[in-house]
Amino acid sequence: MIWQAVGSPEATYLMGAVQPECTMEKSPQFAWKQCLVIRSDLRMSCGKMCAQAAHAALLSYEKADAVSRKKWLAEGQKKVVLKAACERDLYELKSIAEAAGIATALVQDAGMTEIPPGTVTALGLGPAKSEDMDRITGSLTLL
Repeated sequence: MIWQAVGSPEATYLMGAVQPECTMEKSPQFAWKQCLVIRSDLRMSCGKMCAQAAHAALLSYEKADAVSRKKWLAEGQKKVVLKAACERDLYELKSIAEAAGIATALVQDAGMTEIPPGTVTALGLGPAKSEDMDRITGSLTLL
């Protein structure tokens, strides 16, 4: 093996590959986020679930107060997509979030593609403070 220091001390070449100095960058800390909850009991394609999540994101954003929207937008618009087992779970989450003062929006599908009209498919929550969202959605798993 041939070791050769090239340029700065941060870079060393080993067998033609650069071995950068190990540095740990801190992950960004988000004080605000939006949670999008999709029903997992419906037979929706991946594309359909994405569309429902997008509807939920826009609808709940529009219902959020101006301060929450501004702070969430300023720090990068963190979104988390989660799954709920059934329609009842969405309504329970909605009630809990509303009692906590968090904007909510249920999505009902128009029924033009994969599922019957009026089917509740998703729930948008927030944007709101991450710690408040975690208390409500912390038991849910990622989609």
